[in-house]
Amino acid sequence: MTADQESIETLFVFKFPTCTTKQESTVEVPIYIPYSGSIKELTQRIISSFKLPCYVEKDMQPALDEFVKKETMKYYDDVSEKLIQNAKDGEIDVDEIIKTWEKTFKEETVEYADPHGATDEELFSTVYHRLVHSPALETMLQVEHSYALAVRELTGQRDEQVTALTQKQTKEMARAVDGVNVYSTEQDINQLAAHHFEDQNLLQGKWNSEVDTLKETQRKEYREWLMKMLEEHQTNVTLPTPTNSPLTACPPRIFHSGSQEDSLPVHRLEESFTIHLGSQMKQMHNIRILSADVLDFCRVKPQASSGLDPQPQRLQTALALYSNDLYGLVLLTDSHFGTYSGLSKELTEVCQQSTEFHFPYIDDQLEKIRDEVKEAVAWRQSHCGRNGSGDHMVTLTSLEQQSRRSGSTKHLQTGDVYITRHSNLAEVHVIFHMVVDDSLRSNDINSRHPVILGLRNILKTACSNDVTTLTVPVLLMHEMTEEMTVAWCTKRAELVFKCVKGFMIEMASWGGSELKNLQFLVPKGISEEVFGTLATMLPSIFRVSNPLVFKASSSTPHTPKNG
Repeated sequence: MTADQESIETLFVFKFPTCTTKQESTVEVPIYIPYSGSIKELTQRIISSFKLPCYVEKDMQPALDEFVKKETMKYYDDVSEKLIQNAKDGEIDVDEIIKTWEKTFKEETVEYADPHGATDEELFSTVYHRLVHSPALETMLQVEHSYALAVRELTGQRDEQVTALTQKQTKEMARAVDGVNVYSTEQDINQLAAHHFEDQNLLQGKWNSEVDTLKETQRKEYREWLMKMLEEHQTNVTLPTPTNSPLTACPPRIFHSGSQEDSLPVHRLEESFTIHLGSQMKQMHNIRILSADVLDFCRVKPQASSGLDPQPQRLQTALALYSNDLYGLVLLTDSHFGTYSGLSKELTEVCQQSTEFHFPYIDDQLEKIRDEVKEAVAWRQSHCGRNGSGDHMVTLTSLEQQSRRSGSTKHLQTGDVYITRHSNLAEVHVIFHMVVDDSLRSNDINSRHPVILGLRNILKTACSNDVTTLTVPVLLMHEMTEEMTVAWCTKRAELVFKCVKGFMIEMASWGGSELKNLQFLVPKGISEEVFGTLATMLPSIFRVSNPLVFKASSSTPHTPKNG
């Protein structure tokens, strides 16, 4: 037995006579000491396992109780003697033990803990929240927008030079390929391709370094300016623009967009409803269904009239940044974690168009998540191997079993969700990236599909973290495809509507904040006929409350049917 041994096996011997022959019988049972269970229950288990007569219980239970107490005391005595002897022999580092206890006391006991002041992030968030709810709000938004325009201008120059270099290299490569075996060889083409690749990397690295430097400079200047703004706020109620404001360094300028799309009014298909959910204490929710591009909730479009006028949505987003009313968005992505294709790449480009003043940059957040995903996948693999063993029984769907047999446990699985935080987007603070696959194209998914369960986890996380407005893709797709017929869209929307309604009713038992506003997003380009069908289905499933209408000739109330 060693000092760090958790338990030892000890043999319990019990003898009892028979009623007729008076012959003595012996029962031997191995028991792990120390034993923390019920002695009475253990006695019954022994009697049942060995099919012993019931009259032995009155003698066995006291004997077993005495045996456990005696062996437990002996066990702790042996452990203590072993530790004392090791300390005498110098085998135990007393200084290390003292340091461990000191660290434990400081971490677990407030009385002995080291005083910790507010971190820079906590201080900045407090200052920002105070100033954004003051007359300084308009000035702050103008400063942020002027910074965004500077970043846009620099990234625009970068994109122009990269495009020009790409076109030049394309012409050189086409000329070299046309002259194979005439004035160029395959080796020349390979060398030219390598040279082009190196030039592209050098140019991209140069411009990315300049953009990163500009953002870091803006981030530092903005934080220092807010601290200065707070000092003036305490002495001057009118809050004029400080002399060191970034607005005074760059005069207002007109931002000319490359297209007229930003200045044209956007026509959205949308319908809004107010519902009440709950069995006894009903809660009111605002439900909206609309057709739009999912990234429209993220893009901050500059106004055509003035380069220093941000979108009106930025006002509400800034006010709610450090509040209990956060805005969330569900973005569907693939299982290959990264930002190099699809909507994930487009989202990264949108986030990089302006400086992130409050949270880590999108690349840093994804890099941290990438490291944590490795640990999560390793944990999942270790627990999958214990399937069906005792307390670790796990029920898998056929889709999960198929994905694990195919070796997809190396990556995120369908229904997994990771979260990023943002302060520089138009209408979003939190983005829930949910992993999906091609199984969603099928027309026969049910409420046990991993994506539906992932949607439940998103709603639960939102309620637990003050996300009160959430946008969900109702068809679980961001783009219209050929297989999305009217019947397909109707069946999919009905499934999502019913599941989300059940999850929202279940939210009452989860605690946390209340999901006040829920937006169902359908892909941009959907026909008005299909949109009308989905909009008509929503109130019939969520039971939109209608007023009671009483007729003069009858005392029976009449409730109009849902439209």
